[in-house]
Amino acid sequence: MRVLRVSHSAVVAAWRERDRELRRLGADVRLISARVWDEGGMPVPLAVRPDEHGWVTGAATVGRHPARFLWDPRPLWTALGEDWDLLDLHEEPFALATAQILLLARLRAVWDGRGRPTRLPPHVLYSAQNLDKRYPPPFGLLQRLALRAAAGAYPCNAAAARLLRRRGLAGRAPVVPLGFAAEHFAPDPHRVPPTPGGPVLLGYAGRLAAHKGLDVLLRAAATDSRIHLRIAGGGPLAEGLAARVAGLGLTDRVRLVGGLDQDRLPDFYRSLDVLAVPSLTTSGWVEQFGRVAVEAMACGIPVVASDSGALPDLVAGVGLLVPPGDPAALATAVCRIVDEPGAWTAAREQGLARAAECTWTAVAQAQLALYRTAVAGPGKARAATAPPASPVGGRPVEVVVVAFGAPGLLDRALAPLAGLPVTVVDNSSHPQVREVCRVRGVRLLDPGANLGFAAAVNLALADRLAPGADVLLLNPDAQVEPADLAVLSARLGSEPSLASVAPAQVDESGRPARVGWPFPSPWGHWLDALGLGRLRRRNDYVIGSVLLLRAEALDQVGGFDDGFFLYAEETDWARRASRLGWRHTVVEQVQATHSGGGTSTDPARREAHFAAGEERYLRKHFGPVGWQVARGALLAGAAARALVRTGERGRVARWRVRSFAVGPVRTERRFGVGPEARLA
Repeated sequence: MRVLRVSHSAVVAAWRERDRELRRLGADVRLISARVWDEGGMPVPLAVRPDEHGWVTGAATVGRHPARFLWDPRPLWTALGEDWDLLDLHEEPFALATAQILLLARLRAVWDGRGRPTRLPPHVLYSAQNLDKRYPPPFGLLQRLALRAAAGAYPCNAAAARLLRRRGLAGRAPVVPLGFAAEHFAPDPHRVPPTPGGPVLLGYAGRLAAHKGLDVLLRAAATDSRIHLRIAGGGPLAEGLAARVAGLGLTDRVRLVGGLDQDRLPDFYRSLDVLAVPSLTTSGWVEQFGRVAVEAMACGIPVVASDSGALPDLVAGVGLLVPPGDPAALATAVCRIVDEPGAWTAAREQGLARAAECTWTAVAQAQLALYRTAVAGPGKARAATAPPASPVGGRPVEVVVVAFGAPGLLDRALAPLAGLPVTVVDNSSHPQVREVCRVRGVRLLDPGANLGFAAAVNLALADRLAPGADVLLLNPDAQVEPADLAVLSARLGSEPSLASVAPAQVDESGRPARVGWPFPSPWGHWLDALGLGRLRRRNDYVIGSVLLLRAEALDQVGGFDDGFFLYAEETDWARRASRLGWRHTVVEQVQATHSGGGTSTDPARREAHFAAGEERYLRKHFGPVGWQVARGALLAGAAARALVRTGERGRVARWRVRSFAVGPVRTERRFGVGPEARLA
């Protein structure tokens, strides 16, 4: 695999270890780095090591801000003229540099200097931004354009991954941590635990800035005379820090050791009893990773950190988390980890295990796995490790059913699926649903809350019964026979570009229901409002009540966006897949029965979920302006129907008028459900 990586921060030699490990794993990586970049307040020049000649290149940059700089286009233009399998842009998706590289790549794909077109390779992106910010023009638009075609991303924290999905990322976004040199940051094998009840040597390493919680750290030391501090680093607070220490009466217990390079940091960590990462949450910044926490854990030193930003991703379960800005809680936690029997040793061992997940080797392996799914687009060969064929014939299939009560319907849906691996995710925690699963011999996952459809499906996908199999999503109020499932599977097998297929559907009275639909859009909704919807009869995607998803497409696109609750999540998934070249179709010769609303007894609630799904989808893919344009069409169409329709259909139309006037997501919140309620 030939990969062109572009990263301004690769001037730091230690951070190029990711690229060296990728090459050791067999990826043919070429790296373009900034020639000089400001890291930690100091200009760092690129110094190419002897083993990097031939694959590391420096390029000039204009500007110093990571989101507002541009590259000298000449070296990029030359490099993009070569044949690459993948572009890896180690830049934020909203950065000007990202837009510049993608524009150059697109131009290079249509002209190679000799009048011959070259191939536009897929691209993946990096992100650390875990604050949900609104970017001024043109940064929001640049981000949307970069993400909508990205074959994947490798955020360094879970919040950034969620934001990428919400903002329209097409491909997967596995969290890939920032790495460290395992041979450099290693524990002292002869280290003994500190004495309970005795002095505690607490350390801090990092930028000396207010948002890093330095004052919280000093006040924590002031609350407990057992705590002795060692502070390493530089930054805007360095000049006045000694005076602040003296003002708190801590001169005899606090030592400022200044900035430490990578050669001296390991010994600093190993000299401590505990490392503190007291970062604060501010309106414009939260901790995006916490590299010092990983380095300290790798050196066998327990960590106490703020429950802020990405720090829980690293520290939860191995160290202690405290509320941000709480000196007393910080001091108590530091002493507790020393005083409780076995706590320091347990935190040391658990921290070493967590740090092992962040070595450069582990980072490179995770990134290479992302590369493989990013380039495995439509038509690529099926993996040799695919599971055996399904009992229904054709490609292997496992089934996921999201239940909410209605045990009788669920039992009827499961009856034809004997012999298939089936997972039921029960959002209702209903005892009769549990009994149905026991009798039918299928796996039950009970999340203990109503996660909604998207998050429940993702729960099942995170722990597959048949890894590598296609996945049938089946509503409890729908039925599909094994012979029909075999036809669906065969259709997937016969057309490698298909990401999903669905059968034709009828309700229990035999009336047909539409399954294939065009992707929603602001202009499409206006055509519908004007009575011209017949002009848009194409089948861009198929609805998810009975939906067979191709394993390879799931690998590349990932699971559903759990920012959706109920409705439109399959539309969003299908759109993301389509942007990566996949297709979706209805298999008309197969027919499934779908009751429709069989698990819901509240039509108003069902309508609220449906309309809220429309709003989330349109906001995600067309932005706030696109949503408002579509909202006007939806409101106009509902108002027209409310004027001419009577009975139940008129009542629904009037309800939709009120919903779109207030806002569907806001209306849904009145029921106390939805992603916002779940996250709260």
